[in-house]
Amino acid sequence: MVGAVLAVRGPARQLWPSSPLLLLLLLLLLLLLLLGTRASAQYSSNMCNWKGSGLTHEAHKKDVEQVYLRCSEGSFEWMYPTGALIINLQPNIVSLSNKHLTICIKPFKDSMGANIYLEKNGELKVLVGDGEHSPRKIYCFRFDQGALFVEATPQQDISRKITGFQYELTNKREVSDLHTVSVVRGSIRNVTNEPEQQESIIDIHVSKLYRQKNKVFQLMESSESWQGQIKTLLECGVKPGNGDFLFTGRMYFGEARLSCAPRFKDFLRMYKDAENRGLNPCEIGTA
Repeated sequence: MVGAVLAVRGPARQLWPSSPLLLLLLLLLLLLLLLGTRASAQYSSNMCNWKGSGLTHEAHKKDVEQVYLRCSEGSFEWMYPTGALIINLQPNIVSLSNKHLTICIKPFKDSMGANIYLEKNGELKVLVGDGEHSPRKIYCFRFDQGALFVEATPQQDISRKITGFQYELTNKREVSDLHTVSVVRGSIRNVTNEPEQQESIIDIHVSKLYRQKNKVFQLMESSESWQGQIKTLLECGVKPGNGDFLFTGRMYFGEARLSCAPRFKDFLRMYKDAENRGLNPCEIGTA
């Protein structure tokens, strides 16, 4: 028993390295791990969306960081903005038609704390001034006009300051099925004009639903008919009244929008003409 006890009571194991240099290296590694954990908590990013905090940028206010987003739509959110960021927005597929690409951003309702510029070859052009945007206003520019340069404005108190926006990339020469929200035939029941936003809200009674996405039009149980709302430009001069129209639209920042809609009889005439000439890219049941 004594021998067994002595064996257990042998020399204690050394828990810390004997070399001061090795101990210093271990402490430095631990510090880097802690900083990395804190930084990952302040930034969240994927190919479409970016969310970050200026608190991790405080010690490098004069540095300009690069943000790369590769989606047709997404969001950017910068809490407690300090310093500056360059945001590179590009589609996930490189194409020669990118020169026809249009980029649009819609600032968050309470976005503040930074100016948003267009930057190209070191030159800056103001796109959205700090706090100057109006609700629901959308700012668009061509892809070849440059990247977005977001610079924090001097603040006594950066708390509660968030600069953010949604973005969408659209190629005017390519109409993608992914962006088509609906193709319907119907009549206009009511129109609400919003001059400040330069747009009209159209209440539509659907006589035929060809296709839709995002459930813009709903089947009303009371009347057993499809109804819904869609927005268009105020300059289209839409008015309620008799007659059928062909409505085609797409999702635009979460809302269904369309360009000026032709009367169905005018569309039918153009459709038949294109069909006779063999120029129809697709077929639509016109009965």
